[in-house]
Amino acid sequence: MDIKLPNLGEGADSGVVVSILVNVGEEIAEGQNIIELETGKAVASIPSSAAGKVESIRVKVGDKITPGTVILTVSGGGTQAAAPAVPAPAAKPRPAARPQAPAVEEPVEVEEASETEEEPTPTVESTEQYFTPPASPTIRKLARELGIDLRRVKGSQHGGRIVMEDLRRYIQGLIRAAEKARTAPPAAAPATGGAAVAPVSVDFAQWGPITRVPFSPLRQVLSRRLVESVNTLPQVTQFDEADITSLLALRQEHAAAYEAKGARLTLTGFAIVALVATLKKYPIFNSSLDEVTQEIVYKNYYHIGIAVDTEAGLLVPVIRDADRKSLLELSLALVEVANKARDRKLAPADMQGGTCTISNQGPLGGAHFTPIVNKPECAILGLGRGVLKPVVQKDGSLAPRTLLPLALSYDHRLVDGAQAARFITDLRVFLENFPPDLVKI
Repeated sequence: MDIKLPNLGEGADSGVVVSILVNVGEEIAEGQNIIELETGKAVASIPSSAAGKVESIRVKVGDKITPGTVILTVSGGGTQAAAPAVPAPAAKPRPAARPQAPAVEEPVEVEEASETEEEPTPTVESTEQYFTPPASPTIRKLARELGIDLRRVKGSQHGGRIVMEDLRRYIQGLIRAAEKARTAPPAAAPATGGAAVAPVSVDFAQWGPITRVPFSPLRQVLSRRLVESVNTLPQVTQFDEADITSLLALRQEHAAAYEAKGARLTLTGFAIVALVATLKKYPIFNSSLDEVTQEIVYKNYYHIGIAVDTEAGLLVPVIRDADRKSLLELSLALVEVANKARDRKLAPADMQGGTCTISNQGPLGGAHFTPIVNKPECAILGLGRGVLKPVVQKDGSLAPRTLLPLALSYDHRLVDGAQAARFITDLRVFLENFPPDLVKI
């Protein structure tokens, strides 16, 4: 029997084979994972739809395959009438319940679902994009008749289950979006100042030797999202420097105790604590603008995205409920999400629902920079490399102090410059006077 790649879901029509988990001659069970497939930001395990002995493997690492492609051939064992849909990874398709305003957010899903392969909702709040969410047969039948993809509907019940009220709310959002599109003025011209310019392929080989490599699905997703963020958000970056001399001494004092617990006490952990405290003081920075309803959505939860540099590209896993975690718990979570990101074990849900993001370039040697806001978030905090500099003290003397570059990029539609100046000042003061009690285990 030929084992074929099942349907990946709307918005994912192909994937790249990143690893093959079985060998020719091996006996496999029905439901056993046989390959890992990269689609957008996620790496999903593909199971076998039948049991038997592997006779031949028809794909290799690096192949770009589409639904229906034969992955391998097996002999003997039981089969299924049809190949199952790709199952969800081990992580649950929906994170723990948290406050949200469905009527405000669903219309945004309608606009963004066609733009981002990795998420059917705006930076990701509900179900994983490739898998059908739980719903009753009646709801599924009605959705099919209306042509609605249930992956774009937020389920309000336990485990993300969709009920009739959720479907009704989603349809109302579609109606509002259609009415707004019909009455809205013509869209502004692209950044080029005129009509969109079609891409042109340049023959670089005419000037010398070249090497071409495929633009990976991950890089394509990053490219689209960055371009969208830059072109649709008026972004401003506020700079400052924090004197972290005392903070580094505090870190040195407690580093061994954290390592004994399997954690690393890093500046990123301190920054998360300081950022959450400042977000609580200035809740506008923990909000998003619903462009369909023209409402500001204040979030009563603090899920902090952490930009992680990987060989495949930049990934932003989310640490949930950062305000409820101690510095030790945050440090352990940082190790966990960084390892999952570098091993490409992040599920789509792991990168969804962030309210603010931190990008720390310090370990790489960067100074001030202008990070791009992770839409639909309102702000992103950039950290540079701490540098020892002579600083004038209150008595006029010079003293060596370690200064940490801070860069706060924000959505100027929601935040004014004065608010940003106050925000980064209070953030700096918190870092310079970090409470020692928050570091003790």
